[in-house]
Amino acid sequence: MNPPDEPPTGLIEGVRAVHREPVPERTGQRWGFGAFLLVEAVFVLSAVFITAIAGVSGTDIGSSVAFILVGSIVPTVLAAAVAVVITRVRGNGPLVDLRLGWNWADVKVGLKLGALGLVLTYLAALVWSRVVGDQNATSAIGELVDGAALPLAAAIAMFLYVCFVGPICEELIYRGLLWGAIERQGWSQWAAFVLTTLIFAASHLEPLRTSLLIVIALPIGIARLITRRLTASVVAHVVNNFLPGLTLLLVSVGVMPT
Repeated sequence: MNPPDEPPTGLIEGVRAVHREPVPERTGQRWGFGAFLLVEAVFVLSAVFITAIAGVSGTDIGSSVAFILVGSIVPTVLAAAVAVVITRVRGNGPLVDLRLGWNWADVKVGLKLGALGLVLTYLAALVWSRVVGDQNATSAIGELVDGAALPLAAAIAMFLYVCFVGPICEELIYRGLLWGAIERQGWSQWAAFVLTTLIFAASHLEPLRTSLLIVIALPIGIARLITRRLTASVVAHVVNNFLPGLTLLLVSVGVMPT
């Protein structure tokens, strides 16, 4: 038997154990789906506001280093910050409500599933690019920096966002806040896994890439599913984003061709 605070050893064992264990109680949590909708509204409205400012000022977002950074980073970070505040005001704080407890076993699970995610992402991206064509096979951030000669400092900032800040913020929102809202309804862990995976993919507002994003999200969601904590999914997300983030950095500074 594994210690109670450690995930089951082995991916298959962990998945099989999900239906045998009850959904954790959420005593003291006074937020639910409304909190998630508020956070999503903050994300969308802040992105719209930044775009509107660029339009009013006559700035082409794709050619402005400042707007590339602000438009890419601020909406996600602001939304995640609101999620954390909600748990402090209406619950027990992010450590308890968002399941942020630290455990080295979770880190190991996240590393394994993140590596698996890299392989799945690579294979899925190959298939997806063949289906949609290479000219459409870029993400929103990739399109934003495509052709933009970013200064080194800006390129590094974008790399840190894609690889670390973005994954942490997205996990707080989707497999933290949204997952917690689903658990509060008494729905199963599998329901939380499926819904957060689908909503995570759709929330990127890139319809052409939604199917690819679902594949990318599967190992990340499994990490959250089998450990019952957010640390594993954060680590898996960071690992999965590392190579794309590094590629973005090298393209931005002109080391790699677009």
